[in-house]
Amino acid sequence: MKVTETELSGAVIIEPDVFGDERGFFKETYHQDRYRIEAGIEASFVQDNYSRSTAGVLRGLHFQKTKPQGKLVSVSQGAVFDVAVDIDPDSATFKQWVGVHLSAENHLQFYVPPGYAHGFLVLSEVADFQYKCTEFYNPDDEAGIHWDDKEIAIQWPTSEQLLVSQKDAALPTLSDYLEN
Repeated sequence: MKVTETELSGAVIIEPDVFGDERGFFKETYHQDRYRIEAGIEASFVQDNYSRSTAGVLRGLHFQKTKPQGKLVSVSQGAVFDVAVDIDPDSATFKQWVGVHLSAENHLQFYVPPGYAHGFLVLSEVADFQYKCTEFYNPDDEAGIHWDDKEIAIQWPTSEQLLVSQKDAALPTLSDYLEN
C-alpha cells in the first residue's frame, strides 16, 4: 500500500493495493500490523459505522469532546470530499484543514486521528461511506463546528445546493465553540 502524509499531524491518505481482473477486484481494507508499521496508525478500532447519503449531503464537522475518535474512512459506492480540521488551539496547524476525494474508483482511505473535526460532502448521486472508530460514539460527548466557518475557509468542491441537517446547520464556529 502507499501512504501519503498530509499537513496535519497523523492524518494520512492510504492507497491500498487493489488486485483486479475481468472478474472484479480484491483489496485488503485493514490489517492491524501493516497499518501500524506502514501508516503509523497505532490506534485500536472499537466500532465500525456505515452510512448512505445522496448527492449534495454535507455531514459535519463533528468530533467528540472528551473521548475523541480517530476514524479510518473510505467509500464503497460513489464519491465524497472528506475533510479533517485541526481544532486544537495549541497545535501548530490550528484551524488548518485537509480535504481528500474518496471514491469507489480510487479506493483511497483517509485516517483522521483523534482530536480533529471531521466531515464530508457527497459528490455522486449516492455514496456509501464507512469508517472504523477508535472510540465508541457517545451522544453526550458529541460536538461540532459549522461546515462553513469563515476562519477555517474549507474549499468545498461545489456551488450546488447543499443538504445539511438542522443540527449541523446550527453548529457554532470554532471560535464560538472555544469561547464557551
